[in-house]
Amino acid sequence: MATYSIAITVNGTGRTGEVEPRLLLVDYLRNRLGLTGTHVGCNTSQCGACTVLLNGQAVKSCTVFAVQATASDVLTIEGLATDGTLHPLQQGFWEEHGLQCGYCTPGMIMSSYDLLTHNADPSEAEIRHALEGNLCRCTGYQNIVKAVQYVARNGGLNDVSGRASQEETGGTA
Repeated sequence: MATYSIAITVNGTGRTGEVEPRLLLVDYLRNRLGLTGTHVGCNTSQCGACTVLLNGQAVKSCTVFAVQATASDVLTIEGLATDGTLHPLQQGFWEEHGLQCGYCTPGMIMSSYDLLTHNADPSEAEIRHALEGNLCRCTGYQNIVKAVQYVARNGGLNDVSGRASQEETGGTA
């Protein structure tokens, strides 16, 4: 099978390689780059466990071929924490017990990141709507919603030290 050259920026680092045209972005991230925080759930775009940000928009990486992401910026869950310090969303999920088994958590956090980038103070209904494409079999969603509200109440995507979010600086968090 033919291969294609790709060049993608992932979590602020340029990545290049040869891929088959049918290789999914989720598989490229996990199997080629070792970024296993992006989970493979259903492979049918129903569960949202594979959600990443592609050029600033939440996408299910099981629905995108790696070749389609060439010349794009990808942000995964691994790109949020800085120097061992949790990102405000990760901290919010910790503080509000927004996770149980943790399988859906990376996708929930990335979808929440997309929401808070576009709406710094969402209502409960807006949060629930933004998370509709993500399934959780453990939590009942209430603490996930509380985690997003916690972040909105406590400085949004900026952490306590004032570090700006990726969207505000043009780089990755």
